[in-house]
Amino acid sequence: MMIDPPIDKLIKRAECRYALTCAVAKRTRELVSSESGYLESTGEKPITLACKEIYDGKIKIVHD
Repeated sequence: MMIDPPIDKLIKRAECRYALTCAVAKRTRELVSSESGYLESTGEKPITLACKEIYDGKIKIVHD
């Protein structure tokens, strides 16, 4: 169960659950494949970090 960020507030950042799931998965893949030490420096799991970035507004979910 995800506690931080709260899922009920995170879902408001996307138009639907599917869009949120795709955005989190895409950002997680980017973080894992990244050569920078950003992921290691935070000490968090990639999916948690991706969710926090979307919640904080650092990553925008756009619909084409």
